[in-house]
Amino acid sequence: MTVDPHGSSQDAPVRIAEADGQHVVLVFSGTLDAPALRVLEELLLDRRLRQPKTWILEMGELEHIDLACAYALLRTVTRTPAPVALTVRGARPAVHRTLRQAGLNTVAAFTQ
Repeated sequence: MTVDPHGSSQDAPVRIAEADGQHVVLVFSGTLDAPALRVLEELLLDRRLRQPKTWILEMGELEHIDLACAYALLRTVTRTPAPVALTVRGARPAVHRTLRQAGLNTVAAFTQ
């Protein structure tokens, strides 16, 4: 497991905290809405996300996510060449509700 060598900004609403060939940890914070959608979509194209079979989405610091961003996550996970085991950790009730509205609950496990 490696820490993000690309030095992503700690202020970004989403960043890759850890990545190796087996799993990846994405950390979310603040607000993930229309202005941040491009940042999210660019991050989801990162080559480090192509191989891992296990994704962990750390959402304890995420205050809000809009449906467009939730759908972007769902599209990425469901279009991977191999199935991905997805876990969402620490999502606040409002964030959990939006992810569920987008259908992420059909492909992810939610934990506190």
